[in-house]
Amino acid sequence: MSDTGQQHPIGLYLKIWGLLFVLSAMSYMVDYFHLQGLLRWSLILIFMMLKAGLIVAVFMHMAWERLALIYAILLPPLALMVLVGLMWAEADHTFLTRLAFFR
Repeated sequence: MSDTGQQHPIGLYLKIWGLLFVLSAMSYMVDYFHLQGLLRWSLILIFMMLKAGLIVAVFMHMAWERLALIYAILLPPLALMVLVGLMWAEADHTFLTRLAFFR
């Protein structure tokens, strides 16, 4: 009986590296084509999140972990993102209210 851990095929890692390369190239193409405004930042954030998700899932072996561990690692940042979104909405409301009042 051997004490080696679970081995994943090298082909899986090569495919993920290739996909990361493609996503990085697409991210650089956003700058190459001089996209501006909300489209630019949306695409950059989408590509960044996709790459981070692939790295966490495959290279950090989250895809093969128990659901409880995944929730313990992913739920706190998700909760922080929701709270930041709520603060952002409140800040916009406060800013617009001040603009209306001081004009």
